[in-house]
Amino acid sequence: MVEPLTSSTVLLVLAGLAALAVAVVAIKIAIKLAIRVGIVSAIVLAGLYTAGVTDLSFLPFF
Repeated sequence: MVEPLTSSTVLLVLAGLAALAVAVVAIKIAIKLAIRVGIVSAIVLAGLYTAGVTDLSFLPFF
């Protein structure tokens, strides 16, 4: 299955560019998602702190 792609240099370069484009798009999406999750978690923790819930032992990772 890889043989037709590696038989021609042009196809090999195009396949490499396609893989690079997919990786760039995936990294961009992952960064956006991480920023959104961070903002939401900061808001939730600020709300818990404002409500006086400073003991977070009910969470499994604290």
